[in-house]
Amino acid sequence: KALVLNSVSSVHTRRAYAHALDAFHAWYRPEEQGPFSRLVVQEYRAELEHRTRTSSTINVQLAALRKLAAEAADNGLLAPEVAAGIGKVRGVRQAGVRARNWLTRDQTEELLRLPDVSRAKGRRDLALLALFVGCGLRRSELSVLSVGHIQQRDGRWVIVDLIGKGQRVRSVPMPCWAKAAVDRWTEPAGITDGRVLRAINKADRMVSDRMTPQSIFEIVERYSRALGVAVAPHDLRRTFAKLAHRGQAPVEQIQRSLGHASLQTTERYLGLEQELVDA
Repeated sequence: KALVLNSVSSVHTRRAYAHALDAFHAWYRPEEQGPFSRLVVQEYRAELEHRTRTSSTINVQLAALRKLAAEAADNGLLAPEVAAGIGKVRGVRQAGVRARNWLTRDQTEELLRLPDVSRAKGRRDLALLALFVGCGLRRSELSVLSVGHIQQRDGRWVIVDLIGKGQRVRSVPMPCWAKAAVDRWTEPAGITDGRVLRAINKADRMVSDRMTPQSIFEIVERYSRALGVAVAPHDLRRTFAKLAHRGQAPVEQIQRSLGHASLQTTERYLGLEQELVDA
């Protein structure tokens, strides 16, 4: 397991592979099924399909096992021909694209009116939501966003040199209203450097100089319930992309703001294969 996890740089991939290997280890019975082999991996794939796991879940599990076989072979723990056989186990084909959630412009405006800006916690939450729907950041990126990232370039505010998924570096334009929401939080709180978002207790006092991605998720979940629309942090990122596209932003610019390596990923976010409004 350590061989696999130490060979990947992305924290998201490392977390997914760790979960996948733990799940396989809990299922695998070598005394009954024999040594780790292509046959065992095929049996595990059949078991996952029997449990009606989604195709994406099954494919992540298989990717982790392929990586395990390759690393074991490279380190002399598994015969190369056995590793090659495991590497040939095919994933599950996913036909079509699932419908995702996003907010309309009216719902987005209503969401931004929900935080109680008379309190420090409400001002922080408004800044958090504004950065989600105004800049399309991931929650992991929001948790490490610093004051130094926000700079003026070409006469407008920009989040500069943000390191995102896959260690890709990008700069994200920031709309004026999102910058105003951030200032409304940071100036009264006296935040001039370090992380933009900070933990606040029930007494409305800052108790830490940072926030975890999980706490950001819980904040979005709370406002989602208040709005009456089931959305997660990634749905707000998708909302940014949708509203930008309907505002006539070029798809290539949206791709760069989101930090997608592939234009096809951005097109899936936007649902360009099927435009429901004009259908």
